[in-house]
Amino acid sequence: MDTKQLEKFKEILESRKQEILNQLYQTNKDIEDLYNSEPNDNIDFSVITASSQIEETIDHNLKQELEYIENSLLRIKKGNYGICEGCEEEINIERLKIKPHARYCINCREKYEKSKGL
Repeated sequence: MDTKQLEKFKEILESRKQEILNQLYQTNKDIEDLYNSEPNDNIDFSVITASSQIEETIDHNLKQELEYIENSLLRIKKGNYGICEGCEEEINIERLKIKPHARYCINCREKYEKSKGL
């Protein structure tokens, strides 16, 4: 991968990182607002509980994606970005365009998912 491509992926990753941080901040604020609201009845309480559970699931998924992005940014600094963590071959550039924080090539990702029963 050339320097220009690497810089483009770094920009994409940094941009997505900022989006996630903003969304996590807003999600936490929304959850706090829900808990600070005063439910009038059991239906209100149920809506608050369901909403906070959904927000927490989204929060968990965003934090996981953020972890992958941080790992990718670190790999850029170390000079091994775009290398599969499974087979240590280059990840196809088209895959990285779709998922810039990909850790595995397609073959290794399929093997990983099968081993995890996904």
